[in-house]
Amino acid sequence: MSTPQADLQLIRILTDRLERISADSVWAHRASGLRGSLLRILDSGQNEEPPDTKLITQATDMAHYILTQAAREK
Repeated sequence: MSTPQADLQLIRILTDRLERISADSVWAHRASGLRGSLLRILDSGQNEEPPDTKLITQATDMAHYILTQAAREK
């Protein structure tokens, strides 16, 4: 099981990588929406409210999927 700090660090890494997906990619629009969701999770984590672990898991899994698909597209 991961710690809340480790989850937030992973989210920071994923948001940076999602931002780097080329605008020409078919995955860019999905990445943009997911990045917004991840940033909201980060905001809630910084406000001393523990983010929902199920939401974090779903969002990070989707981020990994989008990043993998965008990499395959290249």
